[in-house]
Amino acid sequence: MTSQRDGRAGRTGLSRRDLLRSAAAVAGLGLGAGLAGCSTPVLSGLTTGTDKPDSVDYWNLFGGGDGVRMAQMLEGFRTANPGVDLSAVTLAWGNPYYTKLSLATVGDKPPEVAVAHLTRMKSMVRSGLLQELRPEDLARHGITPDKFTPATWEAGLVDGKAYAIPLDTHPFVMFYNTEVCEKAGLLDSGGALTPLDSPEKFTDAMARARKVTGAFGGVVAINSEPSTPWRIFQSLYSQLGGQMLADEGRRVVLDDAKATRVLTFLQSLTAGGLFPAGVDYQGSIALFAEQKAGFYFQGEWEISTFQTVGLPFSMTLFPNLFGGERYAVQADSHTLVLPRQPDDDPARLDRSLLFVRSMLDQSRVWTEGGHVPSWRPFLESAEYRAMTPQSNYAAAAEGAAYDPEGWYSGSGSNFETVTGSGVSTVLGGQQSPAAALAQIRDKLTALATTASPI
Repeated sequence: MTSQRDGRAGRTGLSRRDLLRSAAAVAGLGLGAGLAGCSTPVLSGLTTGTDKPDSVDYWNLFGGGDGVRMAQMLEGFRTANPGVDLSAVTLAWGNPYYTKLSLATVGDKPPEVAVAHLTRMKSMVRSGLLQELRPEDLARHGITPDKFTPATWEAGLVDGKAYAIPLDTHPFVMFYNTEVCEKAGLLDSGGALTPLDSPEKFTDAMARARKVTGAFGGVVAINSEPSTPWRIFQSLYSQLGGQMLADEGRRVVLDDAKATRVLTFLQSLTAGGLFPAGVDYQGSIALFAEQKAGFYFQGEWEISTFQTVGLPFSMTLFPNLFGGERYAVQADSHTLVLPRQPDDDPARLDRSLLFVRSMLDQSRVWTEGGHVPSWRPFLESAEYRAMTPQSNYAAAAEGAAYDPEGWYSGSGSNFETVTGSGVSTVLGGQQSPAAALAQIRDKLTALATTASPI
């Protein structure tokens, strides 16, 4: 079976079968028989408007408050660029999104611009699915490395080359009820939360908050939610300098002593009644919103939820319990990428980068949803510093502990599911730290020793 598509793939050094294999790897899936055929229902059902002149097709995975703010930013682009036909598509978060994006690119029907988590985009680069963003092309639109937070920009480089433009850092943070904390004696004279920079101070604060709420001191999602247990574990484990994977995911380097210390501490919170031992994502939100917990631990994107219900709350950095001078917290970044196109078109490239620059220039809108902006012209402005509580945890961008590299790792991946599920059994009291670590190690080793589909 010979086609123009096969010829184009050949110019990149990859056959069509290689690209299909790569797409499956990006999605965190095995290569099924259905992907090996010449034409599949999945591929034939993917269409974009790339054949229209003066168009930009954009794919994203934003729902909830993020989706509302992104729609506002898209309208801002349309208003400022009436000559560009913008088509925006929102797809389901996680593996479904990355599967469709990968297969659309393989099928020569990619959008011009797409969103990718930083922890996912490197696998896309290794799979040959993204265009390199050359410095001279970016510079034409005023997009240069010095305009981004250093940690975020450098974390997204692959072999020293840029393939993604970071829009934000979205870290794991600590929400706290200001009224509960005031009654518990946890606020200083200026109304700020006193530092909880040791396990002892943290535990004491949770105990004081529990006395005020009459229920719990803090809450974190546990049930049916592996990503959240992973986030709180990774934050503490990274503060100890712990690593999970090496050699791009081919080796598991889990440090039992450090991991045991973290898991033992986390288990003490639920076993001691300071945190509920069984609550799902929505239940954790409800407990904090109903003031049955003084503290809530989650990604900063839940800011809109608590603003909407009128809760007296603020937000700050996830506490530095184990790090001493080293601060680390689990985080990811939304990035804007340019999927590989079937042909070179300088005008299309410039339209795509015009769109990217517009998104960066609208960082204030995006930041309202809680994310830390990567675009330094806004990050370093007085306008951002005046945004509270959003600016309270800006330092998280430099302490971001991203998921380790590996074909099975990244946001919403098998890696997060395996690790987070093990951590959740410790928080829920179903397993000891030792048993959970053995389970995590075995499952990660199976993934690490499985050949990548790439």
